[in-house]
Amino acid sequence: MQPPEAGRPVVQFRHCGKEVFGFRVPELCPVCRRPLSFGKLDEAPVSIATPLSSGHRERCAFLLRPTRGTFLRDYNGNADLHVGITNTCGIVYNYNEQGVHRDEAGWEQSISIPLLQPNMFGLMDQWDKYLEEFSATDAWSPNRYDEHCHNCYTFALTFINYILTTEGKHQLDRDEFTEKFVVPRSRRASKYITLYRAIEEHGFYITDRLDSDTNLL
Repeated sequence: MQPPEAGRPVVQFRHCGKEVFGFRVPELCPVCRRPLSFGKLDEAPVSIATPLSSGHRERCAFLLRPTRGTFLRDYNGNADLHVGITNTCGIVYNYNEQGVHRDEAGWEQSISIPLLQPNMFGLMDQWDKYLEEFSATDAWSPNRYDEHCHNCYTFALTFINYILTTEGKHQLDRDEFTEKFVVPRSRRASKYITLYRAIEEHGFYITDRLDSDTNLL
């Protein structure tokens, strides 16, 4: 079941040559107005997985959310974004002009990028210690904050590189990390948000049947 903070669940089905997306499966097709029946397995309703999740349920992850509001309700593609790092209990460490915060709420609708493989038990055991010690250094005091060059993204990426160095691995610069990890998930989230809002406005989102090589999300 989809958690409430991720919004209403979206379902997709095929009928009368169309792809239909909605929050429910209606009795009548919204295109042809005939009773729905699904003669083929690939026409039957399926749930669309949301790319948004509660950051407080994510362990050892990089999180992204709007600075104000939520993705589904408020984000317009140009608004400022805020990032943070979760510990093993879902507490979000993040940095702004007031210093380092340890949020137990407020990240219920985030884009999440896991930073550890499931089998990295040794590093996971040390994760909270590393994150707390890193966050307590003078580098992240309020007076060091700069909106453009020493901000929340600097905090998160510096911690990621600190972990990579500890593990004897190659560090990532901002462009490399963004392009490899952030951009793909952000693009999918953007498509999902557009779809979600269209369903909210019109009841359903209807498009021509997608080719096998084409994926709306």
